[in-house]
Amino acid sequence: MHGINASARFYLSTLFLAGLLLFGFAFSAQADMGQHRTADGKLKVLYHIDGNDVAVAKYAMALVKKHIEAEGGIDKIDIKVIVHGPALLLFDRDDVDPELKAKLKSVMDMGVEPEMCQVSMKLFGKPLERLVAGFIPTKHPVAVKRIADLQEQGYLYIKP
Repeated sequence: MHGINASARFYLSTLFLAGLLLFGFAFSAQADMGQHRTADGKLKVLYHIDGNDVAVAKYAMALVKKHIEAEGGIDKIDIKVIVHGPALLLFDRDDVDPELKAKLKSVMDMGVEPEMCQVSMKLFGKPLERLVAGFIPTKHPVAVKRIADLQEQGYLYIKP
């Protein structure tokens, strides 16, 4: 670099630093992408349902099904469906909308195990036995804690 003038040295140094920054950014972005996958490469996705609008719940089930299909099957995606709050009432086994029940069964048949908030079940006085078959209790009694834990583990958050 002895034969290169100061402005050329500055330019080359700047290009070199920019290259290092781009490399670092690309490496960081690639590392972030890895946190959204399981060790065996499945995409980790969380669907959150908490409202009392049956149309939104049906839409959410349709999205879950389409997402599984788009990824190439349940063996390519790790989907968690967390239901809590007023949405619990939509899944009462005696009052459930038939179309919602069919859409829920469809995603469960694909391998999804929807989780129902334990606290919501207590608040609404509806244990699992009173809900559409197939729900499991949330891994943590409080659904929002479960959701936060999943996000911390790299699950992508989707709220229809």
